[in-house]
Amino acid sequence: MNPERGEALAEAVARAFAADGPLARADPGFLPRPQQDQMAAQIAHALQARGTLVAEAGTGVGKTFAYLVPLLLSGKRALVSTATKSLQDQLFLRDLPRLAEALKVPLRLALLKGRASYLCRWRLQQAQVSGQLPDRFALRALNRVAIWAQGTRSGDLAEIEGLDERSPVIPLVTSTRENCLGTECPEHRNCHVMQARRDAMAADLVVVNHHLFFADLALRDSGVAELLPTVDAAVFDEAHQLVEAGVQFLGTTLATGVALELGRDLLAAGLQHARGLQPWAELQLDVERAARELRLAAAGTHREVRGTLKLRWDERADELLDPLRSLADAALAAAAAAAAVAETTPEFPKLEQRARALATLARRFAQDAAAGQVRWVDLTPQQARLVESPLDIRDMLTQQRAASSKAWIFTSATLGDDEGLSWFTATTGLEDAQRLRVGSPFDYAANARVWVPARLPLPNAAGHPAAVGALAARCAVALGGRTFVLTTTLRVLPLVAKALRAQALELGHELTVLVQGTEPRRALLQRYGDGRGCVLVGSASFWEGIDMPGDALQCVLIDKLPFPPPGDPLVEARVKQLREQGRNPFEDYFVAEAAVSLKQGAGRLIRTESDRGLLVLCDPRVRQMGYGRRLIAALPPMGVLKEEAEALDWLAELAAAH
Repeated sequence: MNPERGEALAEAVARAFAADGPLARADPGFLPRPQQDQMAAQIAHALQARGTLVAEAGTGVGKTFAYLVPLLLSGKRALVSTATKSLQDQLFLRDLPRLAEALKVPLRLALLKGRASYLCRWRLQQAQVSGQLPDRFALRALNRVAIWAQGTRSGDLAEIEGLDERSPVIPLVTSTRENCLGTECPEHRNCHVMQARRDAMAADLVVVNHHLFFADLALRDSGVAELLPTVDAAVFDEAHQLVEAGVQFLGTTLATGVALELGRDLLAAGLQHARGLQPWAELQLDVERAARELRLAAAGTHREVRGTLKLRWDERADELLDPLRSLADAALAAAAAAAAVAETTPEFPKLEQRARALATLARRFAQDAAAGQVRWVDLTPQQARLVESPLDIRDMLTQQRAASSKAWIFTSATLGDDEGLSWFTATTGLEDAQRLRVGSPFDYAANARVWVPARLPLPNAAGHPAAVGALAARCAVALGGRTFVLTTTLRVLPLVAKALRAQALELGHELTVLVQGTEPRRALLQRYGDGRGCVLVGSASFWEGIDMPGDALQCVLIDKLPFPPPGDPLVEARVKQLREQGRNPFEDYFVAEAAVSLKQGAGRLIRTESDRGLLVLCDPRVRQMGYGRRLIAALPPMGVLKEEAEALDWLAELAAAH
């Protein structure tokens, strides 16, 4: 590293964040924050030294600008990965263009998403010809896609306003690694996936998401594997979600939905290009039947599924054997049929490859798991996914860091509850990284309170959800709505909501109670609006990524401590691993996980310097058990309330100031 260049970058970063600097000139609302300055300086140093930095930054630090400004000023080529497509879009569409303009830095910027985000022109044509659509709504959606396709440059389906990401049309008009025809495709020159990759390879800064990053490293299918060796820096925002994303995508997966898609594509290609040469309908039916039997066997007694249900492998393994063998046989028969007419169209060799790969997967899952891997079943309303995966991403990240000399930056508002950030570094192999913790600039002591009710039932008691709902009603009535209830499971949502409505009516108030699952998340948040007279009851997807600054949200109730579910196969495997290492799984894993999740949930409450609010932890164990002190200490430094009367008085004070 050239010391002078390092000092020059540090000085340029400091000037950018100064009270009279370019950021302040571009935004009248900009306020210098010492925590942001400290984080940006450390990132500048890591960039120049090509070092590794793990940085936890409390709410309000402005961590996004703290890493983007040094990146832009350094002139280094970079990859930025986020956990969600929404933050990916925010960086690409808003933050980066604004910063580049304010800093007067020329910037070639690219957004890279997975294949399923881009239109495949060839498959759109096939979908229009085949007419295999489930209903008139799907036909209408297909027509909308076709009209939009005539004018789009990027091919990013997110451009189509109101297209549901769960629409059955999307798999019909996008490609997968398996069904892409590559250079044989008639539309290869106009391919949006290839164009996105070319843009990424030519860009100074590329924005991706964690799922794409890991899926691509495993499959080399979206351009990240080509891109990563060419960049000088890789930055991971929302890094607390990195391990779970990696575990999901570095593993091997057999999805019944993929089998059904193979059957559909085989039938469509057979009828279009080789009608009468093979029993296409029969072959498709055999693959479909085997896939449906596999999903039924995976589900067992779980007939009604909401969201994703994770099932232990050893509970289902025996029932899965016969359907797996049937699926392997059906896939091999499909492969043989496609091979027999391979000369007809480039689609058939691809179909043969897909069918053989499916048969190989089915045979693999019919045998024992590889050493050091854990298996489970993800069950959704649509399909079953059989997964075999490593327990963490240590080996993968270690290999990537050793492969080329670059700066690695990992940041989030929550990376652990100790100075070493060991919750994160231990599962990523980053114990050798530089670590930084900067607290929030917000005055939590003045503006926020935390209360643990003493007289609630224990979380495993039958009456606990109803007690939480009744307490939430008393809080929301005192405040005039503007309340979130966050639960650790979907199962209790209706119980909490029912008790909440009943208690509010008993108190002479009618609250609007919005419940996750009754409408899409975006619609619920729009209905919640400014929060007046509203209570939102939600589970996992509302614990993070929700930004409600101001008075719209001033009370957050968390039903119970968010410990990892002990029956979860990944949790069991991690507990076993820790025991083998001579460590305490409860202290080192369960309490550490709960601390990070609590910080995420509590982070919904205070979003700006002037926000005020109350956090209610509806779990008496926080008062009763020794680990309760550790969990409270992990939260921002809020004032602690002891009685319900104090809590309701605080809420009344907030309501009066509204």
